[in-house]
Amino acid sequence: MTCLWEAALDAPAWDRPPVWFHGDFHTGNLLTSDGRLSAVIDFERLGVGDPSRDLTIAFTLMSAGPRAAFRAALGVDDATWTRGRGWALATGLNAHVSYAATEPRVAAQTTRQITETLAG
Repeated sequence: MTCLWEAALDAPAWDRPPVWFHGDFHTGNLLTSDGRLSAVIDFERLGVGDPSRDLTIAFTLMSAGPRAAFRAALGVDDATWTRGRGWALATGLNAHVSYAATEPRVAAQTTRQITETLAG
C-alpha cells in the first residue's frame, strides 16, 4: 500500500492544459436508468486541473479487464494513471475509515475500491 502511495506522490505532475474534473467520481454519484448511465451528480468537488482525480471510477466500478479497456480507450499515460490510483486509494481509505463501522454497504464498496486500486 505504501509503495502505491509513494509512487502516486512521485509521479510527474499534470503538465498539459488544465481540464474540468468532477472530483468525486464514484458509483454513489452515478444515476442509471434501464441499466444505462443517465446522470452524474454531486459537483461539490468540481474543479479545473489534473484529470487523474476522475480515474477513481476505474477502481470503484470496474474489475481488471474492463479497467484495462477503459484506460486504453482514454489513452491515459502512466503518470496520470498512477496519480489516479493514488486518488482512488486515498478516497477509498478515507471513506472506509469514516463510514465502514456504521454503513455495511460503504464498507463493502470501499474494501472493493481499495483492493482493486492495489491490484492496479
